[in-house]
Amino acid sequence: MIMTPMKAPPLVSLQSPKDVSIDQIEAELGRIWESYRESGSQNDWTIATRATTFTFVVYEPEETQRLLADVGFYDGPIDGITGPMTASSIRAAQKAYGLPRTGKANAELLATLREEVARKNSTGSKLGPTGFSSGGSAVADAIVAANPCRIIALCPTAGEDTGVQAQVAAYCPVHKGGSGNLICCEYITLRGTEAALERVSGIVTGLTIADLPTLLWWKATPDADRDLFQRLAATSSSVIIDSSCFSEPQAELLLMQSLIEEGIPIADLNWRRLAAWQELAAEAFDPPGRRVAIREIDRVTIDYERGNSTQALMYLGWLASRLQWRPVAFLQEEGDYQIKRIKFAGVDERVIEAELAAIPTADSGDVPGDLIALRLNSTNENADCGTVLCSEAGGCMRMETRGGAQTDRFNQVTPLFDQVTEQLLGQHLQSWGRDVLYEESLAVTAQLLKLAKR
Repeated sequence: MIMTPMKAPPLVSLQSPKDVSIDQIEAELGRIWESYRESGSQNDWTIATRATTFTFVVYEPEETQRLLADVGFYDGPIDGITGPMTASSIRAAQKAYGLPRTGKANAELLATLREEVARKNSTGSKLGPTGFSSGGSAVADAIVAANPCRIIALCPTAGEDTGVQAQVAAYCPVHKGGSGNLICCEYITLRGTEAALERVSGIVTGLTIADLPTLLWWKATPDADRDLFQRLAATSSSVIIDSSCFSEPQAELLLMQSLIEEGIPIADLNWRRLAAWQELAAEAFDPPGRRVAIREIDRVTIDYERGNSTQALMYLGWLASRLQWRPVAFLQEEGDYQIKRIKFAGVDERVIEAELAAIPTADSGDVPGDLIALRLNSTNENADCGTVLCSEAGGCMRMETRGGAQTDRFNQVTPLFDQVTEQLLGQHLQSWGRDVLYEESLAVTAQLLKLAKR
């Protein structure tokens, strides 16, 4: 089934980003909502009220939006969410500098923007809009429209520590056929060096809405030793990460497991990308005749795009947790495919062998380490458990040429449009309870990764 992304309703700005002192944030937001409440009561304007749903804290170390804003291509809040408006701003900058218009930030664009910011600073030019703005609110529409809330964006900057700069903004989605009363999203953006943000960590937690859930999207590797992360995680109902961005996947997956063991409710967007693979594998063994055969599986092969092994490791952890396999050995080989060989002991002490291969690809997708193909089979020639799942024809062909005793059943995992980050994030914001299946699977993944350290 192919799912198309839902078109977000238009947004109306109640307050464009406005600089305020950090101790005046609540007062400034209060004035916005009071003015619109009073105007609505006089029937000369739609009543606009702040959403009383949850607080969404975003730790955003990535600098694309800030650079775009400084040069003048982006005039919205630095919210850390790469939505349609941010992509439009990137394309405008790429057009202006004669770069390929992909709508995606890359090293060449960031270097060009940094040079332009440095040039403006050296000449004393004012940073900010220069007429190239993408227009609109520059907010990630899919998030704001479906999940009005309070967003607190924390944006660490490089350079001299001059304290923390604060901005406030407010936007409202306009739904056709609505009552006319707007439920709106409010933004608080705090910018400063890492040290400056650490100093105000207590103020940040004080800005979350009391008696409502707080969700934290930490767009970096969580650092358990940092006061800012510890304070925010301790008060959050869900700490959201994306393991596709991990630079050291094995070590960082172990860190996620240790945080879960400490009681921190981790949610991984990259785990959600595995749903279609999990569902098709389970579906392959739904027929009554194959349910017994699932216990005959003793060979697993997983191919993934070279660059990040988190999806492959988490999927193997999920499979092992469902079939009650216990990791007993882990061997990593160097070479083009960076083969990982893992042995498990089944419930009857049968040996199960798994192979994870990092496949070099000429054109990698948007998500590093996406699964390419999976094969399940058995050394028992009479077992009807041969199953191949793949994301594209090349993956199926590679699995088929490896041979096997059984006649494998092939199924292709259809790419879904809702695998993009903002769509996955929107799904989680609407259903953010603890994921027991994820935690059980990650626990097994951590067990096999600890074997690699011996």
